Amino acid sequence: MKTYLTYDDVNIVPKFSEVLSRDDVELSTRFTKNTELRLPIVSSPMDTVTEVDMVIEMMDRGGVGVLHRFNTIEEQSKMMKKVHYEWDKYFNIGDGKERSADNDYDEWYKRLRGRTPNESDFKDLREDYGMFTDSMAEDDRYWRHRPLCAAIGTTGDYLERAKELVKNGCNVLLIDVAHGHHKLVGDALEKIKKNISRIEIVAGNIATREGAEFLLQSGADGIRVGIGNGSLCETRIRTGVGLPQVSTLLDVVTICDDFDVPCIADGGIRNIGDVCKGLGCGADSVMLGSLLSGTKESPGQIEKIGEWPNEKLFKKYRGSASRDSKGNDKNVEGNHKVVPYKGKVHRLLSDIKDGIRSSFSYVGANNLSEYHSKVEFVRVTQAGTIEAKPHLIGE
Repeated sequence: MKTYLTYDDVNIVPKFSEVLSRDDVELSTRFTKNTELRLPIVSSPMDTVTEVDMVIEMMDRGGVGVLHRFNTIEEQSKMMKKVHYEWDKYFNIGDGKERSADNDYDEWYKRLRGRTPNESDFKDLREDYGMFTDSMAEDDRYWRHRPLCAAIGTTGDYLERAKELVKNGCNVLLIDVAHGHHKLVGDALEKIKKNISRIEIVAGNIATREGAEFLLQSGADGIRVGIGNGSLCETRIRTGVGLPQVSTLLDVVTICDDFDVPCIADGGIRNIGDVCKGLGCGADSVMLGSLLSGTKESPGQIEKIGEWPNEKLFKKYRGSASRDSKGNDKNVEGNHKVVPYKGKVHRLLSDIKDGIRSSFSYVGANNLSEYHSKVEFVRVTQAGTIEAKPHLIGE
């Protein structure tokens, strides 16, 4: 019987480094075969994590947000359409107004040298950062840039939903099911590829090399890895099924590399160090749910608990297979709770970005490819796990 390890079981070994500044570390990666990210972070397609506001913020910071599928075709397509509208409005496209420099596009502004941007400038911005326009739907260059991603299922109206999403600008679909090593997922991959040209598809979730190989042979352009390790997931408690994430990733990434397809680590992330460990296992990006929940951009109302001056702010967070999400007790494998309100997500994303860069520096890596090759793990004891957390003598 194999022994599988998860994030708390391992630490990364520090190594000789020539990285002069963490700011020089390059974090770019691939989300799918032909779409790119400047930050290896993906927001989970949960209805209490990712809708329009989260997608916009993730795009602005260089990551990607995946629109959830727990609504009608019309509602999800409307969200995708709104992403384009809000994205264009955010950058004041076409109106010549001064833009905010509080983002990663300072270089673009510098190129303007104070003059009013013209259509050619906007064309460069769209091409450089993957902003969708009608003409770009037929432009090969668009498909190599920023992903606009939405989740779908594998039953019912999934093909119609996929077509509507693509019609409204989606260039990456994510098949969002608990068990990706399934005939329905393989059939959906082949059917979508046959009926929609040039679409890319992320598929999962899987936890074995065999599961990854099945999806890759079925045409997946990205693989989502992790079963039963989400913060609100009860799959292992209710079914006994699932594998610890570190060993799972180390097994799966090799087959993904053979097919030259990116791998997304999904689940089990409790802190920024876990994000770094997921990337160190060979993942090209890390999907976050609980870390991004409770932020201003996550869906849902802010709830107040208690009375002033002791009141506290919270937002709802629930698993996709929870009773609260399903509205019934059938096949429940998730939970729900309220989480403390965290404020704007960009602060959290900045902390994650800084943590990743520092981890790269500790092992002497200038980019993700070097990080993959240089990371070495050691197994730690329970005492080592306790030591790794903030502590005071006597506590």
